[in-house]
Amino acid sequence: MLACAVVAAAAAATAGARTSKIAFFRTPSGNIGCIAYTGPTTLRCDIKSGLRPNPVRPKNCHLDYGDSLSMGPTGRSVFVCHGDTVFDPKSKVLDYGQTFSWGPFRCTSQSAGLTCRNASGHGWFISRQSYRRF
Repeated sequence: MLACAVVAAAAAATAGARTSKIAFFRTPSGNIGCIAYTGPTTLRCDIKSGLRPNPVRPKNCHLDYGDSLSMGPTGRSVFVCHGDTVFDPKSKVLDYGQTFSWGPFRCTSQSAGLTCRNASGHGWFISRQSYRRF
């Protein structure tokens, strides 16, 4: 249900555009769910088990924090302060060993975790045990 809110927000953000694109996927474990969309072009992944170690919550974030990362086509990733989720139980499963390619983003699913990169080579590795931004 909350994933619908994200879809609606993404669609509203691109209402003036001729084409709006959106894609969901999740890992086989069901622990990580992601969305890629235009308007502006963004990739966001949420992890149900949370990021470990938990990043320091900003004082101005009064919503959920420490379980979501986002990035644009270039530049570094950021932690997301959010009141929604990108998990969609009906989304495509990105099997271990498969790669999701969408515009400037590439994510590879492995049994050890999910690695995502943008066009400038920045991104993240996330798993139940740890995360790393690069």
